[in-house]
Amino acid sequence: MKVAIFDFDRTLFPEETFPLLMDHLKNHPIHNRKYKYFFRKILPVYLAYKCKLYPELKMREYTMQSYISAFNSAPEGELEEFFSQIASIMSEKLSEPVLHRLEQHKNDGYYTMLVSGAFEPLLYSVTEKINFDCIIGSSIPIKMDKVVTPITYIYGERKREFVHAHLSDKNVDWENSFAYGDSFSDLNVLELVGNPVAVKPEPRLLEVANSRKWEVMA
Repeated sequence: MKVAIFDFDRTLFPEETFPLLMDHLKNHPIHNRKYKYFFRKILPVYLAYKCKLYPELKMREYTMQSYISAFNSAPEGELEEFFSQIASIMSEKLSEPVLHRLEQHKNDGYYTMLVSGAFEPLLYSVTEKINFDCIIGSSIPIKMDKVVTPITYIYGERKREFVHAHLSDKNVDWENSFAYGDSFSDLNVLELVGNPVAVKPEPRLLEVANSRKWEVMA
């Protein structure tokens, strides 16, 4: 089996997801009051990260957990509706070149995967009409007896771990598989396959791609 693995932020979707989520919350006619709670909660951690006193992975994980925590008192289904509203806007902005590659791989019988740190319900909503074989994203914490399970942020090394776990019972032809990503943090997944593709890569990834003669999509 050959696989084609796609990143989301700045790859399938040409922008960063989280700033859009922040703006959506800040300007939402109903939920905007939650923004102040969220911002006050993350500010000390973000400042510590900028001063190199807090690891990036933990900062990102804490920020996403804090975002979802702002909805703790919201009625059931309200968060899904919130995501659906912004997803309808995001789905109109997906990268045409990357969508074309995805369609090619599907026609060629590849097992297609979307692997991203973005919230999983948002990924499902944005790609509702695309039909990936597998979507792996950061899950929403679940309340059980008033205890909220921690979020697992899919980033860096964790992406590769989740890909391996999902494909553990399959015979994968890694050499003839593809992976698409834009960031140096995607390197763990890009190095899995024989055909890594850097999509509008950040400088560090571009340097790696050029030195290893990987394909670069502008």
